[in-house]
Amino acid sequence: MAGTINKVILIGHLGDEIKIHYFEGGNAIGRFPLATNESYTNKQTGEKVTTTEWHNIVVRNKLAEICEKYLTKGDKIYCEGRIKTRQWEQEGIKRYTTEIHVIDMTFLSTKKDPNAPKSNPQQQTKPATTQPVVKEEKDDLPF
Repeated sequence: MAGTINKVILIGHLGDEIKIHYFEGGNAIGRFPLATNESYTNKQTGEKVTTTEWHNIVVRNKLAEICEKYLTKGDKIYCEGRIKTRQWEQEGIKRYTTEIHVIDMTFLSTKKDPNAPKSNPQQQTKPATTQPVVKEEKDDLPF
């Protein structure tokens, strides 16, 4: 293979709400933390140990708007992208961050329904009404 590859595949849970910023030209950038977990059994103690790794996720433009609309903290997603490292200087100290710039994403679980009205936690919920059972008519068709 002659080239190089910078590809990341992650499946994890959102650690916070999406923070989105819109620019003058209509472009948008969204950022959120993603948690991935690894579990193993400690051979010495027999205890199950779970470690969490946090990733800084960056989404752009239409994907950022879709994420803001449908995703909330705790949702599970699959994402593919590239690792990018940025550096800047703050008060004379060089700072670095590593981000995952997502190109493709699949929502594995979402709790947010964009068509649902905003609920007020102080309002009491009404019990769901049951719909009458409708029986299907029998056909004379053999299949």
